[in-house]
Amino acid sequence: MTMNSVNTNPGAMIALQNLNKTNMDLQTAQNRINTGLKVASAKDNGGIYAIAQRMRADVSGYGVVQQSLDRGVATTDVALAAGEAISDLLVEMNEKALAAGDVSLDTQSREALNEDFEALRDQIAAIVENAEFNGLNLIDGSTDAFIALANADGSNTITVGTENLSLGGEIVTIASNATFATASQASAIASQISTSLDNVNSALARIGTKSKALDIHQTFVTKLSDTLETGIGNLVDADMAKESARLQSLQVKQQLGIQALSIANAAPQTVLGFFS
Repeated sequence: MTMNSVNTNPGAMIALQNLNKTNMDLQTAQNRINTGLKVASAKDNGGIYAIAQRMRADVSGYGVVQQSLDRGVATTDVALAAGEAISDLLVEMNEKALAAGDVSLDTQSREALNEDFEALRDQIAAIVENAEFNGLNLIDGSTDAFIALANADGSNTITVGTENLSLGGEIVTIASNATFATASQASAIASQISTSLDNVNSALARIGTKSKALDIHQTFVTKLSDTLETGIGNLVDADMAKESARLQSLQVKQQLGIQALSIANAAPQTVLGFFS
């Protein structure tokens, strides 16, 4: 290349352009290593960034769904535990009533059985009253249903119906003040208990079915969220091994560019030879 001007140095311009390009590539590689992302902003790749952000919104939404399902599982578990305890108490109450229905039993023994019966009856009321989680009770009739979120935008839900296991209700028909003093009264109550026991077990089956549905969907949401996060990583995560190798290559290229620019800047010095 002929050098005949001190005002224009094409070689230096080209060397500077290449060095600037190398510096930009080096900054990109450093940013990827620092953030671990090859697409950290819309500036890097607008289309991929938009897709990743939409998927991140879904993952965030499924986090809320997971929390809702967790509350649902815990609430139904409390209801099931309480319902199973009530079922066991009804079995014991039935035993007391049947024993008191024996006409050959003396009055004192029947009174003792009645005291045990009343204690068990009151225990049912206490269980129903305290079977709540996060302020929600599925077995005292205070609420219509528990509704859990099922998808990221809240358009789908899972509804868990309530079962009123309070004394004197449609399921547990035994009155809150039920008692017996005679064999015939005890036999009548035993019949009521038998019906109530069947009702409670049916209610438990319904709650158990919904609880299992929540568990299944909870597992699905966890897997779906993990899959989405993996997909986001495939789109935006940097390959650290490649970026490390590229960084070293660009550092060498930068040093060579600086030397090339230094040589190109020295070229105008040859013009001085024309005047010596």
